Amino acid sequence: MGTSTGWTIDRRRLLTLTAAGVSASALGLGGSRQALAAGETVRWVSPRGTIEVLDDYPYWVAKKYGYFGDLQTTLEPGPLEATATVKLVDQNQADMGYPSPGVFSLALAQGIPLVSVFEMGGADVFDFAFQKGKAPSDLKALEGKTIVLGSAGWQAICNPLLTQAGVDTSKVNYVEAGNGWAQSLAQGQADSALSWEGLRAQWKGQGLDFDYVLGRTFSKLPANSFVIRKADFQDAAKKKVYAQYLRGWAAGLEYGRQNPRAATHIVMLQFPGLASQMNPSVATESMMQLGNVFAGRWPERQKWGFHILDSWQLFFDTSAKIAQIPNPIQAKDVIFNDLVDEANGFDAAKVKADAAGYALPDEYKSVNVDEIAKRL
Repeated sequence: MGTSTGWTIDRRRLLTLTAAGVSASALGLGGSRQALAAGETVRWVSPRGTIEVLDDYPYWVAKKYGYFGDLQTTLEPGPLEATATVKLVDQNQADMGYPSPGVFSLALAQGIPLVSVFEMGGADVFDFAFQKGKAPSDLKALEGKTIVLGSAGWQAICNPLLTQAGVDTSKVNYVEAGNGWAQSLAQGQADSALSWEGLRAQWKGQGLDFDYVLGRTFSKLPANSFVIRKADFQDAAKKKVYAQYLRGWAAGLEYGRQNPRAATHIVMLQFPGLASQMNPSVATESMMQLGNVFAGRWPERQKWGFHILDSWQLFFDTSAKIAQIPNPIQAKDVIFNDLVDEANGFDAAKVKADAAGYALPDEYKSVNVDEIAKRL
């Protein structure tokens, strides 16, 4: 293959995407709001275009058990367009976003004042999907081929990852296909598709059975993290609110490690439509794929949310090397672990007891997590 079935995104186009303003009314996220103040709702926005996924299981666990304390919280889908999550935070339409490192770096290069305060993916979460039997032994085989994406901005995810694998990304053709990007691959309209842990199990549950090259098997780059406005980070009262909020996420992450079947079932109760797409075994596998990445490089991190600065610096340096960003970014200026200790100050004994005490339905009791763990 290798010829486009859509249009190719060049780097100038990619940077232009981040410079363009995002209309709140167009995104359906309401009008303007003031920056976060103590006691207000913490408004988190996803980069995926949906929240009906297993990716956010720590949030739904935290909501169920009250791990956020007296904070009011909302989890919003945002649009699929990759850069929207950072724009919405910058424009006070959300308080916290969840961009990929590529989108975050592009925002920083455009002068958007954001900082990362909580690393969700300790290992690289991104994968490349291929039709069955067509996964190459070396990703350099993607040179001259087509990779289909859900959003144009995802090229910022692919290029540093592929560069690390020795691929000349100037020879890769990217095509945007929106929400149907996986179907485009299944129909043979591309050679590969960007995917990520959790999503690959979900796709399998939908009958989209692909082979994969897993990013975490070769990549030393970080994955998505939680970002906030730099001004909020510099405000002591707001930092306290965020620390309390992140404590809820950290507790939810620990709960998922203690009882992945329970964490999965909690999400399925929240989204019956999602539950109809995956049986309990596939759903639990999706959750465990995610949990495996969230706990990635644990010997180096030891705490939920901890950033590995060397990993981030490698990402920023690689992005500058391939001219994805114009100049290197210093990780120490935008990546902070200041809130990590407070975030991990949850009641571990209570979380363990909560996880152990969850009443699993019979169909989840029969899911063999040990067998799933062997496939991760």
